[in-house]
Amino acid sequence: MALSNFVPSVYAASTMAALDTALTYGSDGITNRDYEGDVSEFGGSVIINTVADPTIESYAAYTDMAGGNAATSPQTMTIGEKKAWSLNVDDVDRAQARDDVDFVGKVSARAAHLLAKTADAYIAGLMAAAVTPGTEVTVDAAAEAYDLLVDLGTALSENDVPEDGRWVVITPKLRGFLLKDPRFVATGDALGGTTRSSGVVGQAAGLTVLVSNQAPAGPGAGAGKLILAGHSLAVTYAEQVSKVEALRHPKQFVDILRGLHVYGAKVVRPTALVARDVIGA
Repeated sequence: MALSNFVPSVYAASTMAALDTALTYGSDGITNRDYEGDVSEFGGSVIINTVADPTIESYAAYTDMAGGNAATSPQTMTIGEKKAWSLNVDDVDRAQARDDVDFVGKVSARAAHLLAKTADAYIAGLMAAAVTPGTEVTVDAAAEAYDLLVDLGTALSENDVPEDGRWVVITPKLRGFLLKDPRFVATGDALGGTTRSSGVVGQAAGLTVLVSNQAPAGPGAGAGKLILAGHSLAVTYAEQVSKVEALRHPKQFVDILRGLHVYGAKVVRPTALVARDVIGA
């Protein structure tokens, strides 16, 4: 008999929650989930309409305004990624497991962690493809790491990106540099005792600072890492754990656990992203 306490709807919800917790580049606040409710199954797509800005013009009394049409510029986000996981559990192994261990729950949580790493790398890759990082920079000291954050924030300001909600994703090595800088130590814990999202380690230079091992490789010859900063307006992301199930192997005393994750992302406002190719990160 297949696992008697397996409730697909419960474990599907559990895996989805674990994915939301584990994501960094795809976490809420880094990307937006504005169109997630439109996702159904793999292969679908979401049409995103962007309305043109109104024209600002000088006004003269009793004179017709030039006006402009509210033309839309549609973009398509395809739910084109599908990743699956599966695990076979022999009855003997299952019988020898401790009764107080939520076996299926732990398997689902581990699967969610690995799926999140894959999705994060995918989203980071889309971001990287949408930005031009410019000349490589070298960071090998605490002050240089903090100055990097300031420079990224300045670049966002030059692109008219809203100040509220800005973020940067750094590597563990860069975080180590920042922890040696009193400016970061003084402001990095500005979140205090509040619950932090996955990867968030503090705030500095007007940016919410997150840490991830999924930073893309820089495009330069110096084997650097691409440090991305931006705003959630830049990228939209949608995901769905469409299936989590258990079934009995037809020729073995084995339960098969498996799940499917479908998702897609789209850089809709590339000007709300900036990056630096950082040697030493």
